[in-house]
Amino acid sequence: MRTVAQQMYRTCNKLLSGKTQNAVVETHPSNIETAAEMENIQHLSDPPQSVSVEALHQGLDTPALHHVEVVMERAHHGGGWLLSGIICINILILGCALVSGSAFNSVAITAEHRHIFIIILLLLTMMWMLVYTALASRKNRAVLFKDSHAGPMWLRAGLLLFGLLSLLMDIFKIATYVGYLHCDSAVKVAFPVVQAVFLFVQTYFLWTHAKDCVQLHTNFIRCGLTLTLSTNLVVWMTSVTEESVHQTEIPDVNFSVSHRVFRASYANYSDKCKCSHSACDTFKEAFYYLYPFNIEYSLFASAMAYVMWKNVGRVVDEHGHHNAKFRPKDVCVGPVTGVLLVLAGLVTFIMYEMDILRGDREDRNKALLIHFTMNIVIVSMMCVSTVIGCVVYRLDHREHVSEKNPTRSLDVGLLVGASLGQFIISYFTMVAVVATGARGYLNALNLSWAVLTVLQLGLQNYFIIEGLHREPFHLMQEAALHTNAHAFHPEMSVVTEANKSCYVLTSSPRKTSWKRRVLKEVCAFLLLANVILWIMPAFGARPQFDHPVEIKFYSFTMWAAIVNIGLPFGIFYRMHSVASLFEVYSTS
Repeated sequence: MRTVAQQMYRTCNKLLSGKTQNAVVETHPSNIETAAEMENIQHLSDPPQSVSVEALHQGLDTPALHHVEVVMERAHHGGGWLLSGIICINILILGCALVSGSAFNSVAITAEHRHIFIIILLLLTMMWMLVYTALASRKNRAVLFKDSHAGPMWLRAGLLLFGLLSLLMDIFKIATYVGYLHCDSAVKVAFPVVQAVFLFVQTYFLWTHAKDCVQLHTNFIRCGLTLTLSTNLVVWMTSVTEESVHQTEIPDVNFSVSHRVFRASYANYSDKCKCSHSACDTFKEAFYYLYPFNIEYSLFASAMAYVMWKNVGRVVDEHGHHNAKFRPKDVCVGPVTGVLLVLAGLVTFIMYEMDILRGDREDRNKALLIHFTMNIVIVSMMCVSTVIGCVVYRLDHREHVSEKNPTRSLDVGLLVGASLGQFIISYFTMVAVVATGARGYLNALNLSWAVLTVLQLGLQNYFIIEGLHREPFHLMQEAALHTNAHAFHPEMSVVTEANKSCYVLTSSPRKTSWKRRVLKEVCAFLLLANVILWIMPAFGARPQFDHPVEIKFYSFTMWAAIVNIGLPFGIFYRMHSVASLFEVYSTS
């Protein structure tokens, strides 16, 4: 009996040691972490092993034993991924059909049907978030790990800012639709009310749980997260459709160019339905200008929900991430040039909008001339600065990060995918202008802008993706100092993590290297340049409809579909580039 017990003890010991070591340590550690943090990683796996064996010998239920059970359970979660994916796809397709069908009055599906569908989604998502919060607070073992890469402070701060502005948009919508309650459906008032409550619940949920790596009830959590993801994407599609239809111009047969007379059916009322208060028109114009912030909020929330979905059941090394701080030190040329570019872009954008609204043909041509010229200057400067940054990357000897990171993978995928929208518009413009002969200075400027935009998108994508996959400078310095400390002072190996951080802080060079400074200057300039390129189309600049070449070549219906599909992705690309450049700046 004693021999059998000893054999069972050795077998369990071997099984538990193998599971725990593979579970705690990431299978693809960073190159720098492999060289400098190997001792720390080794210490991470040893304590759970000894605790688990001792607990098994004594018959106790400890967190280490529970952790092993969770890791063994992860082998059977394939059905959860499939089910959650099916839920997401079905909600998105149904939402897309309802949003597209209710954009105009000529079909049987109205805005009220779309609002009812979204209200149901919002209520279900809020219920799931409350259940998740209750489960996470009651079961301490539901979230054993935190992904420190997910939900960084700048992303949560952006979510909070866009959420507050989206809340203001809902308040303006409520004030507008209340004035039509005596002659219109109450659903139009209920929708912004429910969405305002949803903003509060979701912002708190993502702020608190964005880093969670859930290990219990994984199938339920995955389905809830895909429900959250698809709900935000449906809200995004609704906002994009409403904003696009509001900005879309219907051509007038009496003029060679289009003019802005069309407004979406969801905001128009007949002469029989009068607003009960005089501020309706003011509130209506106000919440139109807040649509871009609501669109970005939905995309931010969708990205964070996707990362949480990827992290369900994931086991990470909490000690492997080093936080990079945003320090605008030793950077001057890039921010100053970028601020001047933003101010100049705002001035030209205001002039463009004022001249376009006048409706005179000469004023429109003048506005287009200024707008095309300003955009050509911006993208040209961005191309030059990006080439400089790429050259510095070629001279840089930092290793590429090989660690698994859902956040970084999502950033790269969104960056490449969203840029396709602007690529599509630019290439269609190039074909139309070249096919029609490119006569006149406006056509020449339009063609130059399209070509330079394609070049700038390709260079910027390469620059950002390369920067996201490079080891941070501060991590390389820490590894080098750690290696030197072991080489010259072997007794330093027993220093604690706090003392090590202090040593790195006091031993870091006071002056930033020229390569780091150039990269920071480039990142700062590109960040601000992308901001102004986001502001102009997001708040109403539509030269694609004010310039008649593409409309005559493709017909209005086809060109409107191209622009209304590609432009929202192009707008999102600029904002996502700002976020990615911020991260590249922080790690440079």
